[in-house]
Amino acid sequence: MTTARSIPRSTIETARLRLRPTSAADARRAFEIQSDWNVTRMLSNACYPPNAHDIESWFSSHEREWAEGTAYRFAIEQGEGVIGVVDVDGIAGSNGSLGYWLESPSWGKGYAFEAAQALIGFVFSEVGLLTLESGHAADNPASGRVLTRLGFTPIASRELFSRARRETIVQCCYTLGRGSTLCSQ
Repeated sequence: MTTARSIPRSTIETARLRLRPTSAADARRAFEIQSDWNVTRMLSNACYPPNAHDIESWFSSHEREWAEGTAYRFAIEQGEGVIGVVDVDGIAGSNGSLGYWLESPSWGKGYAFEAAQALIGFVFSEVGLLTLESGHAADNPASGRVLTRLGFTPIASRELFSRARRETIVQCCYTLGRGSTLCSQ
């Protein structure tokens, strides 16, 4: 656990989005989104085609992870529907890993930046994390632009096995410290 205090499961509102803690009921929509090869090929830990049972099992663990302080996962809602997920997981001590994925019709609209910016504020101010890491596939420069706009600094590249692609890819790695300046645009 990252802190001695319990962090209540709460919703975060942004200018255009609502971030709410994920629930097991979100597994069906996640399955639909991950059925799009263009989405899933950018996720290193997802399988393609997606496995409904694996996704349901993963979503059913989210409330426990939140209670343990090991992950904070939010469904990204725009209007009445879920368009993706943004999370910080792999929390150990005061460090965690930022991730996000959106349905392809929502790409290029600034939603990933807006959702990630709100979550970063939450984990730095409410959870007390000091450092975040993140990364993207080298062939996904749009995600790299989101990260640099958020204030992340590129630090390295590494080889990583992609379950979806069933091959080793190059991942570009980034870091962000709590004192870093987040871009507001």
